[in-house]
Amino acid sequence: MTALQTPQQASSGYRILREADLRDYLAGVPAVATRLGGSPQSWTIDEVGDGNLNLVFIVRGATGGLAVKQALPYVRLVGESWPLPLSRAHYEYLALTHQARLAPELVPAVLHHDEQLALTAMDLLEPHIIMRKGLVAGTIYPGFVDHITTFLARTLFFSSDLALTAAEKKERIAAFAGNHALCKITEDLIFTDPYRVAEQNRWTTPWLDLTAADIRADLDLHVAISRLKLEFLSSAEALIHGDLHTGSIMVTADDTKVIDPEFAFYGPMGFDIGAVIANLLMAYLASAGHERTPGERRDFEAWVLATVEQVWTEFARKFVDLWRENATGDAYPLSLFEGQAGAARLEAERQSYMARLFQDTIGFTAAKIIRRILGLAHNIDFELIEDSRVRATCEARSLRLARAMMVETESFRSIAAVTKAARRFRDWQPEF
Repeated sequence: MTALQTPQQASSGYRILREADLRDYLAGVPAVATRLGGSPQSWTIDEVGDGNLNLVFIVRGATGGLAVKQALPYVRLVGESWPLPLSRAHYEYLALTHQARLAPELVPAVLHHDEQLALTAMDLLEPHIIMRKGLVAGTIYPGFVDHITTFLARTLFFSSDLALTAAEKKERIAAFAGNHALCKITEDLIFTDPYRVAEQNRWTTPWLDLTAADIRADLDLHVAISRLKLEFLSSAEALIHGDLHTGSIMVTADDTKVIDPEFAFYGPMGFDIGAVIANLLMAYLASAGHERTPGERRDFEAWVLATVEQVWTEFARKFVDLWRENATGDAYPLSLFEGQAGAARLEAERQSYMARLFQDTIGFTAAKIIRRILGLAHNIDFELIEDSRVRATCEARSLRLARAMMVETESFRSIAAVTKAARRFRDWQPEF
């Protein structure tokens, strides 16, 4: 099967692997057995998955370790009442291999993939932790900006019409077109459910009851989110990760790895960039809820806001540099911009392109914040704040910022305007 073929649906050979089954299975995969070393009976296997969809095992042997991820035929967070196709594991594998070609130091290396079992074995990332957990603890990551902006710029640019011929782009869109079940989750949980009565919505009650009701009645917000949903549905700009929150990033002080791209498809680039910025803004606005003494996390909060600004500015700089150096796609053919005047006009158009992308990013940032407070799947940034009123205060500040960003997007002309607004809402006191 080639990378561009449509995956077959899992056959009756699929089974959910438990510890004993997984041990026997891995022992029969030479590359894996060699990595682990020693007798299979000496291997330790721990199921550590704390996400919403899959099983994740950490396997350690005498000479090494690895992570094994197996897709379940349903949403783990909900159960068998919400079935999901196993083919999502195939799309994740395609995305990982694509990302590894473009940013090999920023994703885990894949050792083995079994389409029938919807299983992938990859590097065990140690001593990395999930970034979201580090942010809750107030940890600063000096290398993060350079790493994540390199990942975003390279994976997005080189899968766009700016780098690809039209034929290449259409083939790649087709390769991911079948991942519509995961897209449907996004379409419902991010762009629809938080704005209506939906059975699986939840929020910090009773404090946010009126806020949730206001959002369900806010037609300006409904128009804005519907426009974003239409863009998500129709704009196949580049191969996006599709779920690039701080729970899908593993970090140390000097290393970053992006994981879990099972939501990957060809969509709007601003969705990935906005996801990163949204999660940083939520970490910032949740920070007060994790203080033991007032002001003790101010240095951390200043770093988070500086990181928000640098994520956009460094991404934009790297993306435009790639465009200048690798204008190999069918969009903006260089033959139309010859000579000094043509080059100057193309450069001006590049800046206009980035300004439009920034506006998209602002809207998607807001959408990602709202869904994490009023929808089904929440962030531990807020959830680990034990005092429900304090938690709701942090969440209300985030919702207020998000509404402004989504409805008044054009007033946010720079990333500095975003961080300025975040600072303003950091100490705003909602009336409960």
